[in-house]
Amino acid sequence: MLKSCRKLRIVVFDMDGVLVDVRSSWQFIHDAFGASNLENVKRYVEGEITYGELMRRDIALWGRVHINRIKETLSAVPLMPGATEVFAGLKGAGLRTGLISAGVSVLADRLQAVLGIDRVFANKVLIDQQGFLTGEGEEIVGLLDKLSVLKRLVAMEKVSLQECAVIGDGPYDIPMFREAGLSIAFNIGDDEVRKAADVVVEGKDLRGILPCLLE
Repeated sequence: MLKSCRKLRIVVFDMDGVLVDVRSSWQFIHDAFGASNLENVKRYVEGEITYGELMRRDIALWGRVHINRIKETLSAVPLMPGATEVFAGLKGAGLRTGLISAGVSVLADRLQAVLGIDRVFANKVLIDQQGFLTGEGEEIVGLLDKLSVLKRLVAMEKVSLQECAVIGDGPYDIPMFREAGLSIAFNIGDDEVRKAADVVVEGKDLRGILPCLLE
């Protein structure tokens, strides 16, 4: 059931599985490098390490490589079908747009350039003066703390949470769903996410969300 009538001013997207047709930008790089982070994720989920430490351990799996190799790897990540048309439609309606992702900022920056996203928050891979990975990352979006980033975003935009729509696909988006004026679950395979959203859009054509946003 939709929340009370609202006037949307900004639409905020998760990245992996929503704007791009891969479930994890981190995993996409791991796969390209033949690395496995299953043990790192297990320790994070069990509370043994922080998200910042998870990032550090994941980045260490890639070794000392140049950032251009990461950019080249992520350039192969496909846009979700309909993404370009959705952003054109939102811009045409005068709506602001944002991205909040615990994924890799290299991919988020590419999407910002291609789609014209107004505000982007994603996690950074740090490099030295020669452009090589230092083995460190900068945590911008904690996997379990997306809501605080959403609150920061709406404050920057001088809008309320009720004037914000959130589009996500996973359980880590649920805290944002609960606070936003409109929540849309897209491309999901999780009943918990389905139940938490105001609207569910099946399939992988992002244009399916437009009627909900431009009504």
